[in-house]
Amino acid sequence: MTRQAHILIAEDNAALGNVLKFNLQRAGFRVTLVSEGRSALEHLEAAPFDLLVTDQQMPLVDGSEICRRMRSMPHHASTPVILVTAKGLELNLETLRAELGVAAIFPKPFSPSAVLQKVEECLSACS
Repeated sequence: MTRQAHILIAEDNAALGNVLKFNLQRAGFRVTLVSEGRSALEHLEAAPFDLLVTDQQMPLVDGSEICRRMRSMPHHASTPVILVTAKGLELNLETLRAELGVAAIFPKPFSPSAVLQKVEECLSACS
């Protein structure tokens, strides 16, 4: 696995976004953190990322819509996605996997180490 993988985190909760960023950086990843969906899409259009961690409920553009739009970008058609959400029981993982290529959903609150483990799994599978 490439430890210099670049990960985009889209999370509107600043504290949670910073916890995720800290843990991923400590594991050796390059991380870009944004706090709303439109900014996430701008970053995805501008540069390739190796993985996206996104919140489902975000200002301007939600996590599902970020995934839909991202899949139409040639350099992100198969980028792994991890979704974090306060609405975990309301989402259908199988539908999200089939339609948007979501690798995992983590209901809030979640363990940052569990997210890190899934990130490493996804990136290992892609390499």
